[in-house]
This record gives sequence, C-alpha cells and structure tokens, in this order.
Amino acid sequence: MRLELGTNISDYRCLRACALLARPRLWRDAARRVRSGKAEQSARHEQVSRRGKALWIQEHSQGRRDRGRRDGLWGLERKGRSLAAAIVGLMFSWEEQQVKDAEFDTCVAEFSSLDQQVFQPTAARSLAPSWETVISKPSFKLWRRPLETGPLYQYRVFGTYTDITPRQFLNVQIDTDYRKRWDELVIKLDILDRDLTSGSEVVHWVTQFPYPMYARDYVYVRRWHTDSTKKVMVLVSRSVEHPSAPEHPKYVRVRSYESHMVIRAHHSFDEIGFDYLLTYTDDPQTVFPHYCISWMVSSGMPDFLEKLHRAARDSGQATGRLGAAGATGLEVEDPCVSGARGEDHEQLSQGTRHIGYA
Repeated sequence: MRLELGTNISDYRCLRACALLARPRLWRDAARRVRSGKAEQSARHEQVSRRGKALWIQEHSQGRRDRGRRDGLWGLERKGRSLAAAIVGLMFSWEEQQVKDAEFDTCVAEFSSLDQQVFQPTAARSLAPSWETVISKPSFKLWRRPLETGPLYQYRVFGTYTDITPRQFLNVQIDTDYRKRWDELVIKLDILDRDLTSGSEVVHWVTQFPYPMYARDYVYVRRWHTDSTKKVMVLVSRSVEHPSAPEHPKYVRVRSYESHMVIRAHHSFDEIGFDYLLTYTDDPQTVFPHYCISWMVSSGMPDFLEKLHRAARDSGQATGRLGAAGATGLEVEDPCVSGARGEDHEQLSQGTRHIGYA
C-alpha cells in the first residue's frame, strides 16, 4: 500500500498501523525486540546496583560476624551477647584495667628520647628504620610503622602550636560535653565508670564512618596526668570491655585501639606555645583494603588535629577545669571529664574527615 497524493498523513499512519497488525510475525518480532531491550537495560542496571551494593553487603556481613564471633560465642545472637556482657562484668577489674603511673612515665620518656631528632632543624627524616615518613613539615611530622600483629600501622605525630595554651589543648580533648558540640561525627560520648583510686575512667564513644560503613563504637579506659615540674601533660587511652556497654547491632565494636598524647609546654600550662606527641593505633574492623584505611588515616589525621586545634582556639581562655597544682604537682579536673593521676581527678569524614582519636 502506497501513499497517494492528497492522502492525509494521519490516515497514512492508520493504514500503516493496520498493515502492521495484519502481519503477526512482524508484530511479534517488534515486541520481542522491545522486551529484549528492556531486559538488557534491566540487567545493566542490576549489574551496576550489585557493584554499588557490594561494599555495603561486605560491611554488613563483617559487622554481623564481628558482633557474633569476636566475643568468642561464635554466632549466637541476643542471648550470646547478653552472656558475653555478663562474663565481662564478672571479669572486669579496675586493678587490671586502670591506666598505671608507669604508662605515663613511659610516654614522657619516649618524648624526651625523640625530642632532639624530631624538633631540631637537622633532625633525621625517620625515627628508626621501621618508621616510614608520611608527612614532614617544620611544625608537623607524621610517621607510621607496620604492626607485628597484622597489616595495619601504628602512627606517630609530632607537632607544635603557638597560638593556644597546653591547658586548652588538653581540655578540648577530655571535655566530653564540648566535644559533642565541635565534633559533628560524634553519635554518642559518655563516661560509664570511674575508678576513684587511680582516676581512670571508662568512656563509650560512637562515631560515624564513611558510607557505606557502619558507625563504630569504642569502649576505652582513659586517664590524664600533669607534671608542672617537667611542664608535661599526658593523656592515655586504650580499649577495654565493660558490662555497661554491651555491643549494639547498629554499630561495629572496635576492640583494638590505643592512643598516647604527650603535651610539653614551652613556658607554662596557661601560656601559649607547646609541642605534642601523639602515638595512635586503631583497627576499625572493616573489609576495605588495608591500603585504603592507611590512606584515610594518613590523610585524615592532619585534618582532625587541625579541627582539634580550632576547637581549642575557639574555646577561648582556660575554663578552670584544671585547678591549681597540689603538693605532688598534679592538678584537679571536674569529675565530668577525665581522671587525673592519684585520687583527683576527648579523637578517624566523609572520606578522610571521619578519622579521629579519643
């Protein structure tokens, strides 16, 4: 059938449609091609979706395995977690878990031994053969070395600030209420328990991680110490298990974590200017390749410390949380923050912004 001169175009379309309907085989072929095209498009979308969800699925599975197996109960769900909490409650002992005086002495000794080679202009670019230089600037140096227990790294940061006081820098780390305001990644940050003898405290910290990873939760003991004679402040934190913080299905528990912060004043605790040493180890329990985690930490640590610096600067003058030195040279802090040495009595962004320490 051909279009004759003068025939309306809409009539021609109707005739063509009738002719097509009169030819079932062509109709079936056209329908088959449409279905095939849609199927291919759907398959492509499904493939992209599967790839996009792969990391989330791995993270989800890893989180479930961690929550079910790492406590030694091998996959038991709610009853297993309750039993684990009960066992930990029976085993927890302040005598064993407290931060001891010897740990402070070790941190200060490490700072003293590394001072000359780190902060002098002619300092070597590496602390030791096992330490690898990541960043080297006049006022900021970052090293890392592999852990003997696995593919992760231990990090060591040396830095200097000349526009805030040592007291401000310590307070901004141990004041949990203030951190909830300046650190937007904090989901939960509470003090669970306190040892009045040593001044050690157990802290529960839940922090966001980059999508698609679950949030991580840390349960750790911490304690701080100040020595006005040596002009140093020390904050020690390390992971523990505590019955007041059972595992939560929404979070992944980090069981390997430790940080030591040593702050050495240039003048006094209330005068601007100080050097600091941060030694940090963290296993975030993720299925991402370890080189990705290493890059995140190496890139995110300077960003987080700068955020910590800004928070300390914004806090203004010292708030008096650290009182006058006592006869032993130790200082007193509000019980709502961290513990002091003696009977007197805080952190890894979308991407790298999610790196922090406690």
